Amino acid sequence: MEYLSQLLTLSGIVLLACISPGPDFVAVTSNALNDRRSGMFVGLGIACAVVVWATLAILGFGLLIKELFWLYEAIRLVGAAYLIYLGTRMLMASFRTSNGEPRVDDAPRIGTLQAWRQGFMVGITNPKTATFFATLFVTVLPVGAPTWVYVSVVALVGLITAGWLGLLAAFFSEGGVRSVYARVSRIVDAVMGAALIGLGIRLASSR
Repeated sequence: MEYLSQLLTLSGIVLLACISPGPDFVAVTSNALNDRRSGMFVGLGIACAVVVWATLAILGFGLLIKELFWLYEAIRLVGAAYLIYLGTRMLMASFRTSNGEPRVDDAPRIGTLQAWRQGFMVGITNPKTATFFATLFVTVLPVGAPTWVYVSVVALVGLITAGWLGLLAAFFSEGGVRSVYARVSRIVDAVMGAALIGLGIRLASSR
């Protein structure tokens, strides 16, 4: 088909962007280690946010946000604060003990709606996603492409993101992985919490 090569190229770039470690990876894996459902719904929330950004980029908002400095900065700072908030909570939880041992088996599970909301917030408060898609679409998609191409692009972006994050959640919630985590949970939680805080600080300081 005429637009198949562009869609394949775009899909490959989106997949590489998903695989690249970042807040999405930490948010999904940290939840999946305690509860597969939570990890899955965090990933689904992130995928929904990515679909929103991709749709807005197609509508021209991605390029607009690059010009509206105050809006970009507002979203960026909110996103940074949220990552630091999540990281601080995880870091503090890593020091909680029960009878002198890390609380692993009785670690609190978050509900599906809360997990989805957490993932959506992680995804929607990253304005770099909007500018990434805006640049990608302008570069890869031909001018004047039919509507079905844009619909297909948004669908592919959502499916690729949800698929990759779903695989991460499934892997990190496997019994073998969780049994290893149970022995080093305090260290893992502390590292992941610190990683989220670091990513938040990086986002806050980036331009």
